[in-house]
Amino acid sequence: MKQRIALLGSTGSIGVQTLDIVRENSELFEITTLTAHRNWEALARQAEEFAPDSVVIADDSKYDALRRALADRPVKVYAGADAIRQVVQADTVDTVVNALVGYAGLLPTVAAIEAGKKVALANKETLVVGGDYVMRLAAERRVPILPIDSEHSAIFQCLVGEASPARRLIVTCSGGALRDVPRERLAEVTVEQALRHPQWRMGAKITIDSATLVNKGFEVIEARWLFGMPAERISVLIHPQSVVHSMVEFEDGAIKAQLGTPDMHLPIGFALLFPRRAARAAEQFSFADNPTLTFAEPDRQKYPALDMAYDCLRRGGTAACTMNGANEVAVAAFLAKRCGYLDIVRTIEHALEEATFVARPTLDDYAASDAEARRIAREFLKI
Repeated sequence: MKQRIALLGSTGSIGVQTLDIVRENSELFEITTLTAHRNWEALARQAEEFAPDSVVIADDSKYDALRRALADRPVKVYAGADAIRQVVQADTVDTVVNALVGYAGLLPTVAAIEAGKKVALANKETLVVGGDYVMRLAAERRVPILPIDSEHSAIFQCLVGEASPARRLIVTCSGGALRDVPRERLAEVTVEQALRHPQWRMGAKITIDSATLVNKGFEVIEARWLFGMPAERISVLIHPQSVVHSMVEFEDGAIKAQLGTPDMHLPIGFALLFPRRAARAAEQFSFADNPTLTFAEPDRQKYPALDMAYDCLRRGGTAACTMNGANEVAVAAFLAKRCGYLDIVRTIEHALEEATFVARPTLDDYAASDAEARRIAREFLKI
């Protein structure tokens, strides 16, 4: 029987690459639901190719255009965030691939877990914002959460088959588009510069997060919840070649690493097919063409957001939710050229100082914290 997939965020980078895996393994997978934020044209094209039972456009204003585009197709068309949470719970869904961007991914993940669906998770904010809540719920419902982020997939692959606990998780980091820009020149950074990632082709928001290392800080938080590892046993290394995707050190001193070209198809396929691997036609990795692999400690002064993320992890509660909400507002402002690059981290710092802190949050507390962080960020940036 085919694995029936609800793909959330199907028009983004991860979504498109997930559809590549489905297309290449059509005997194993069936797309039953597709969702997008506002790109109704791309969503309509995907629906025509994959013939899902339903599609959802989160932006209500795009509903009529999408409905007209699919009028001659036997597909149900819905709109709004509530519809996304409802479709993931349908009986026609076995696996939910959550490739949404930002806080918007939290409640669909919760809905999928409550319905007992396997979750292949690319939306790191689910665990950054609500990791404690989500992982407890997943354990209660016995729902597997399989990571799609390349770093967490690498750690997962290193842990598979091990009977002994890990001593340390080592999360690698490319350094982003600005790794060779001196700290004193960061104030001059343009949007165009920050979007030129040297290895990965990703969406704009995550590319900026990669430049500030907010993304890496969030991955540390995500790793804590996925693998039950405390903050002091998770380290970050700059690895410009992006060949070693992450490593695990065990109690006897052995270190296992997962290596490969920087291609998200591999972790997506591994999450969907685990414990098997997808068969993909690709060139063999050449060690001769990659003779040098280098590693360095991140510059904590150049990348203050990394320590902010560690602090949020140690504080727990709504701290990381505040950091995420402020960051989303600041990155959007930077991409719109309404603030400078350094204002992103300044905004996060300000929000963490000003926001209400709840030590044992509910879902409603997360929502309130997110809204408060966004308000504080907008006021700080005067937007």
